[in-house]
Amino acid sequence: MSLALILLAAYVLDLIVGDPRSFPHPVVYMGKAISAIERLIRRFVSQPRSLKRAGVLLPLLVAGGAWGLTALLVGLLSWASPWLGWAAGAWLISTTVAAKGLKEAGLAVYVELRKGDLPAARRALGMIVGRDTAGLDSPEIVRGTVETVAENIVDAIISPLFFALLGGAPLAMAYRAVNTLDSMVGYKNDKYRDLGWASARLDDVANYIPARITALLLTLCAWLLRLDWRGCWRTVLRDARLHPSPNSGYPESAVAGALGIRLGGENVYHGITSFRAYMGDPLRALEPEDIIVTSRLMLLSSAIFVCFCAALAWVWIGG
Repeated sequence: MSLALILLAAYVLDLIVGDPRSFPHPVVYMGKAISAIERLIRRFVSQPRSLKRAGVLLPLLVAGGAWGLTALLVGLLSWASPWLGWAAGAWLISTTVAAKGLKEAGLAVYVELRKGDLPAARRALGMIVGRDTAGLDSPEIVRGTVETVAENIVDAIISPLFFALLGGAPLAMAYRAVNTLDSMVGYKNDKYRDLGWASARLDDVANYIPARITALLLTLCAWLLRLDWRGCWRTVLRDARLHPSPNSGYPESAVAGALGIRLGGENVYHGITSFRAYMGDPLRALEPEDIIVTSRLMLLSSAIFVCFCAALAWVWIGG
């Protein structure tokens, strides 16, 4: 079986199975490993300068370990049976992709909004964002959901597939380790400013190319879905760089331009209000259907990209 078919199988497997709670997920073990290594580092290191040096060690251990263990597992199974190796590769890559989970998370918020149950919609949104959701009205709930789905097109789908194309399951798993590190320690607060800086920077570097690929894909998908593809691309060129993240602004501004809405604005984190630059123009009010359209953009762009990766793998390495 070729890498092309493995990539396609992994993507389809995620769409069908997703991340079942009853089955062990590699990210859970990554999280446990990160927490254990962090505790070990903090036991022996406390000075800011030393923590910064240890911050470099953290992603090397976690991402390098994820790559090495995955390569070892796939290699051993391939030695026992090529089919076992291929199956393991497809399954492991599928665990780094979260198209089904992203769609379901957005749909959970949409269903509650359609029922008019704002408290339930706030709770559903609170499961997928770090901001405070208490007191948000319907347009702000929609904004939070659209921003989250759009932003995660990159790190939940396009990036893992991109690295799977370059290095199979081991590199895809190493990317997922980097992304998990960023979500756990890549904060600019007092606790993680020193220890997490390298993890945050590495995540920015890893997502740099995939984020820009995503903006191109979303422009194409806006055209295919008869949305405002010109506004999509124009908004990317104008607004993407305004986002505090070097990468998140690309998918968010693309979705904002395609839908003719404005994202960004004031968010509250643990009671503290912060302002995020606006993305797009407020040509109309945000409405629950924007969540569905964003999910369609996500699914179509990811389907096009996995087919592109499969075709490239077939031509590039003969499968």
